[in-house]
Amino acid sequence: MAKKKQQLYLVLSGIFIVNALLAEIIGVKIFSANALLGLPPTLPGDLTAGVLIWPVVFITTDIINEYFGKAGVLRVSFLTMGLILYAFFIILATTHLPPAKFWLDVNGTDAQGRPFDIDFAYQSIFRQGLGIITGSIVAFGIGQVLDATIFAWLRRLTNGRYVWLRATGSTLVSQLVDSFVVLYVAFYLFGKWSFAQVLQVANTNYWYKFAAAILLTPLLYVAHGFIDRYLGRDNTEELQEEAAADMSV
Repeated sequence: MAKKKQQLYLVLSGIFIVNALLAEIIGVKIFSANALLGLPPTLPGDLTAGVLIWPVVFITTDIINEYFGKAGVLRVSFLTMGLILYAFFIILATTHLPPAKFWLDVNGTDAQGRPFDIDFAYQSIFRQGLGIITGSIVAFGIGQVLDATIFAWLRRLTNGRYVWLRATGSTLVSQLVDSFVVLYVAFYLFGKWSFAQVLQVANTNYWYKFAAAILLTPLLYVAHGFIDRYLGRDNTEELQEEAAADMSV
């Protein structure tokens, strides 16, 4: 049981960390969902690329919370914050490395044959992530604490019933805060966005997360089924009871 419990936590933590880190790196791109889906450009549809995989993070958060409690969620969340900081410090350092001449020459033109400074492009993309990382660390920390706390509160309130309610409820509240804070810090305080742009993109991001949280709820039950079979029903119930006890502290 102990070995399987450790393996389960390791796998869930790995999924959590990889997707959180990827979301931070690709979050510098803002894309048009309207253009992607062929919708009228007058509709609000601008999203950060990182939001596409963020639902994986909060679903994994809820599964970890279900079986390892609030402490288990916060442990992997703080580890992830440290790893994100490490990754971006390394990326920042690479933007200051002098480019090799042949690399500049080989990549000296774009697809249309126009002059293209690839080193400038590299710096522009990755240094843009510094605002993202600052905003994300602040928003991620606040969001994860909120998610874990609300999940615990709803679990106690419902006496351990209604997995969908505590998972969805905690996500909807925490992501409301996260969606605004990350864009406000990253693109308003550190960037050149107007406050209206922040509100527009944050609003679109949140409703995407809202819809994803609802639509992906069945995956929580699928995950519960796999974990029940992996650990055994008795062991699963014991683990959930330990998690519930941890939440009540």
